[in-house]
Amino acid sequence: MTPEFIVSFIKEAIILTIIISMPMLGVGLIVGVAISIFQAVTSIQEMTLIFVPKIIAVFLALLLFAPWMLDKLTAFTTRIIVNIPTYIR
Repeated sequence: MTPEFIVSFIKEAIILTIIISMPMLGVGLIVGVAISIFQAVTSIQEMTLIFVPKIIAVFLALLLFAPWMLDKLTAFTTRIIVNIPTYIR
């Protein structure tokens, strides 16, 4: 196992983490911007108005994207486990 291999392995894991987290972050961003625009238009400055809908939206996005995320993580883990003999040489 060379240092280059370890760096590429960690890079792949970080990229997978970013890709998997993007749907929830995107939904949270869209809901946050929509609520901010609503607050600016109506001059309502209630902090709980931001957090509760964002939490609900991110949870729903997690439920919606969970099969896709699980598929990506399972494929990555399977590839790692299958290649263990080549890693230890």
